[in-house]
Amino acid sequence: MEREPGAAGVRRALGRRLEAVLASRSEANAVFDILAVLQSEDQEEIQEAVRTCSRLFGALLERGELFVGQLPSEEMVMTGSQGATRKYKVWMRHRYHSCCNRLGELLGHPSFQVKELALSALLKFVQLEGAHPLEKSKWEGNYLFPRELFKLVVGGLLSPEEDQSLLLSQFREYLDYDDTRYHTMQAAVDAVARVTGQHPEEHRRVFQAMWLSFLKHKLPLSLYKKVLLIVHDAILPQLAQPTLMIDFLTRACDLGGALSLLALNGLFILIHKHNLEYPDFYRKLYGLLDPSVFHVKYRARFFHLADLFLSSSHLPAYLVAAFAKRLARLALTAPPEALLMVLPFICNLLRRHPACRVLVHRPHGPELDADPYDPGEEDPAQSRALESSLWELQALQRHYHPEVSKAASVINQALSMPEVSIAPLLELTAYEIFERDLKKKGPEPVPLEFIPAQGLLGRPGELCAQHFTLS
Repeated sequence: MEREPGAAGVRRALGRRLEAVLASRSEANAVFDILAVLQSEDQEEIQEAVRTCSRLFGALLERGELFVGQLPSEEMVMTGSQGATRKYKVWMRHRYHSCCNRLGELLGHPSFQVKELALSALLKFVQLEGAHPLEKSKWEGNYLFPRELFKLVVGGLLSPEEDQSLLLSQFREYLDYDDTRYHTMQAAVDAVARVTGQHPEEHRRVFQAMWLSFLKHKLPLSLYKKVLLIVHDAILPQLAQPTLMIDFLTRACDLGGALSLLALNGLFILIHKHNLEYPDFYRKLYGLLDPSVFHVKYRARFFHLADLFLSSSHLPAYLVAAFAKRLARLALTAPPEALLMVLPFICNLLRRHPACRVLVHRPHGPELDADPYDPGEEDPAQSRALESSLWELQALQRHYHPEVSKAASVINQALSMPEVSIAPLLELTAYEIFERDLKKKGPEPVPLEFIPAQGLLGRPGELCAQHFTLS
């Protein structure tokens, strides 16, 4: 590209090529001239090229002139028999990809002005890709966030070679948006995980400071849930001192419902892997057992985690008995699909803890109106469950659904030592049970009398004969 001397000349030359590319697809090759200036060593020329690329690809995104979907190989498309429009969009999408990669590199440029412009252009592209996705949505109305492009941005901001504190201060204004905050946290986890092997303590401390500072603020419930979903496997393992998350997790645990359950997952890791003492852990879990637990959308996750939390054979018998009794009591009003999962769950508790089998084999169990178990007691240690019996399972042996009755009858037999896996039952739905029942083959028809009836009142001829005889 021939350039006029000075920044003004470069600006005019880039402007002409920008207008040409946007005016006609036949001028598409002028994009190479624009991208070439991004590689310049002159700071002012780079800034002009960044501004031009921002306007160019911003317009192309809005006009829908970039290929949408899994980007195919440029060589394969250009040598194939696809139409000219498809070839143009694929070709231009590759140029856009090259532009974004170069802008990502410029986030590490010595000049703060260049860094700032590159960041502004990339975040503009993130916003436009959110409005005009380059991926195909799996269902109508699904919001697609440009995760890969955003990872490029966050990776540049968290570069181990550069001091990006000033650039990060510019980026903070974008954290006012919920989706940006959430994806920043996810991208930060990936970025830190890539470099912790090279700089294990410097980066862990920075990552920890970022999270602790962020989580001190009052978060909306939706954001609380998003954080808690990733805290156990994406945040805690990367912290220099994971136990510092105790305040956040205990606050979340007090919120109740799904948030409490998710918080208990993080607390469980701190207890078992980092020797944290949290005596109220099982009391909190016990408090989550109420009739709604069988009907909420996180039922499968709840029982998966509850099974994990109660897996230790070192738990005291009174505690396990309290959970078994509470679940048995709730089972009396649970739907069949939940019962087919919770009954094996209770049996597994008895298999792990033989001291609790007295709940089944007590010679003279309490009468229904004299059950010492206190269902309103919040502390499992004070519930007197170990003094009771699982009479509820005997009642469920008369359940209207034959599979539930069969599952409840297992308690009458000697419990086999291998536990029954509840994993296939966690997602069981009423619809699946209904479909399964429909596919069952019933017994052959049983004849009810020797001579089958031919009509409501016998054969038509016989009816007429009886009429005339009576007259």
